[in-house]
Amino acid sequence: MPTKKVTTNGTEVAIFDNAVIYKRGEYWHFRYWLTKERKYARFSLRTTNLNTAKVKAEGHYHELKAKEYAGITHFSKTAKDGVAMYLAKREKDIDINITKGRFSTIKTHLEHWLNYIKRDTKLKELQITDCEDYYLKRVEGKTKKQTLSATTVENEQSTINAMMKWLYKHKETNLESFEFTKLKRVDRGDESLRRNSFTDDEIKRIGIELDKYIAEALQRINETGNLVKAIAGYYFVISIMFGLRRGEQIQLEWSDYEEFEHKVAKKDYNLVKLTVRAEISKVNKTRRIVEKDIGYFDDLFKLQYPRITAYQKSKPKDEQKKFANTLIFSPNGDTAISNRAIAYHFDKIIKLAKIENIEKRNIVPYSFRHYYITQKVNSGLVPTSVAEIAGTSTTQIENTYYHTTDAKLIANAFAGYVIKDGLLIPT
Repeated sequence: MPTKKVTTNGTEVAIFDNAVIYKRGEYWHFRYWLTKERKYARFSLRTTNLNTAKVKAEGHYHELKAKEYAGITHFSKTAKDGVAMYLAKREKDIDINITKGRFSTIKTHLEHWLNYIKRDTKLKELQITDCEDYYLKRVEGKTKKQTLSATTVENEQSTINAMMKWLYKHKETNLESFEFTKLKRVDRGDESLRRNSFTDDEIKRIGIELDKYIAEALQRINETGNLVKAIAGYYFVISIMFGLRRGEQIQLEWSDYEEFEHKVAKKDYNLVKLTVRAEISKVNKTRRIVEKDIGYFDDLFKLQYPRITAYQKSKPKDEQKKFANTLIFSPNGDTAISNRAIAYHFDKIIKLAKIENIEKRNIVPYSFRHYYITQKVNSGLVPTSVAEIAGTSTTQIENTYYHTTDAKLIANAFAGYVIKDGLLIPT
């Protein structure tokens, strides 16, 4: 495309300043020089008649002039270009104010938006109402197994508008944000909308099966697949104990783990403290969690230490890591256990423990975190304390987990009484 104004020749007809119509084959075309953008705007007039061509060209001319007066450029980057620009900017923010996990989430959210808006859509042509049907399109065709929560869509919409605000600041769009259709307020008391968790009885059964699962793997630890099987078993046990997010747990290093003793009422307790570093935390904030030690970390340490140290010594000296800096849930200390392995062994454990209605309840590995948080809530901890332990906001805890469980309802019904020998006795 030419980068400067050109003069007319015998086949061109000047109609306005910087504008001409010209023939290409039998048909007339329009060309207008955009001074600020230093490019030509070109349109096919789709007519062989000169007078008709002049009328159509005049319409294009006035439209372009109106854009110029309004400060709107004619040429525009595509939605795909805009997303790429924004992601490049956000990638630079990793370890400054976002984590790698958060960046991955932003990338996923914007990929869904591109599928909706179409990748070749011009940024300058976007209208404020273009995303009114975003929620409907996102849930379209989803099966019961593929349920998509309103909260998930709201989070996507927030990411999209954050990008639009940034693009608007950099003069790549003509609008600062979309007006999404407001979603129905979620009924936090609706049983079906609670976080999908386990019952206490199910966790007991899962715990029993996990002990067997780990023991079986340890008996033949050198057989193919058994090391990962054992690590997966420990991963689930510790997930139940600490309620970490997957992205946080798989990035834990041995330096993040600490054992110590604490005396309460003249009784000694063995405790474990895990440090979730800011760089691996979803919320980019360091937190520490202390729970009672029931021996699993010590067993995992005994399994991992000789193997990982031997592997590290086999590497070139400049690539070796100290054991403290290796990953806890990893066959070699360098590469974390895969999502596929976690999903595979989770399904095995769930079947062994005979957990029912998995699909209907949407039970997944993350459900261990839901169970952990629910237990903290039911123990009487205030929302602020639970939020601090879980690495989330107080509002999130209040809205999502402070539902009335059956256990709470029964306890409330018998407030002020104890049951003894089948009889209700006032306390």
